[in-house]
Amino acid sequence: MEKKDIDWGSLGFAYTPTSYSYVCNYKDGAWEEGGLTPDHSVQLSECSGILHYCQECFEGLKAYTTEDGRVVCFRPELNAERMYTTAERLCMPPFPKDKFVGAVKEVVNANLEWVPPYGSGATLYIRPVMFATGDVIGVKPADEYQFRIIVMPVGPYYKGGAVPISICVSKYDRAAPHGTGNIKAGLNYAMSLGANVEAHANGFAENLYLDSQSRTYVEEAGGANIIFVDKNGTLVVPVSHTDSILPSITRRSLVTVARDMLGMEVDERPVLFSEVENGDFVEAGLCGTAAVISPVGRITNGDTVIEISGMEAPGPVMTKLRETLTGIQSGEIEGPEGWVVEIA
Repeated sequence: MEKKDIDWGSLGFAYTPTSYSYVCNYKDGAWEEGGLTPDHSVQLSECSGILHYCQECFEGLKAYTTEDGRVVCFRPELNAERMYTTAERLCMPPFPKDKFVGAVKEVVNANLEWVPPYGSGATLYIRPVMFATGDVIGVKPADEYQFRIIVMPVGPYYKGGAVPISICVSKYDRAAPHGTGNIKAGLNYAMSLGANVEAHANGFAENLYLDSQSRTYVEEAGGANIIFVDKNGTLVVPVSHTDSILPSITRRSLVTVARDMLGMEVDERPVLFSEVENGDFVEAGLCGTAAVISPVGRITNGDTVIEISGMEAPGPVMTKLRETLTGIQSGEIEGPEGWVVEIA
């Protein structure tokens, strides 16, 4: 199988149509068999539920080429589980978990020529998405849905890759207490767009959101969870009193890597923003599928600029965590059993 003639090292994080997508429809109370399609368009009724009541959810994972030439995915069963939970919360018919993993394997296998080669710094991004296609005008769940998986080769999510970024505390709230902050639904991201545009216009890579109830606790960024390292070298992972932080698969994996592979102390707890202001943390990073870890050098809150590890270079702990996790994903480092799923 010959790879596409692409300058893999110059790829950004953007959509590129590939050879096939996967599509499966829900109708008459059941999911159809589903399969591959070369058609990347979607036809909808003007009265479909996605257009009126935002019944939609999505996931994000990647396929990698390992050092020995295999193509693998990283923990797809956790994406299947999270999408299942999200669908239940939005009154959508959950896509079966085993079918989800099977569909991921099928669509990646059909697009092997688009999987970036080992060492290129690029990956194949996999975006499963489910949305209401059935007609609905009253406020209620639709009765028809479509599940699709699109794939595309991508470079780093944040420009520059693993270099330190500068973020700002948003004046907006990300999620209501006991709302939908802990599920991966498009509606959570729609409200963040204005805040993102504002942050980028002011020279920041991302927003940091505080809890909307008291605005005293750190929650997460617009497109990633945040983690810290304190002065004792402990990995500090924010948790929410009101269950409004998305359970990032990357974050959960990094906790295991830190505790079980690197021998670090890990403290998962609510984190007051005053701890950040007081200089209690010497490193910080945004973590997620797209970013892996992007080190945070500086956090700005209004007129106050808080230096974490500075903008010159990533800190040693974030560097080690990133190298270990990407090493597991690329097959260079042996990780916990079952984390790497072979595709081809």
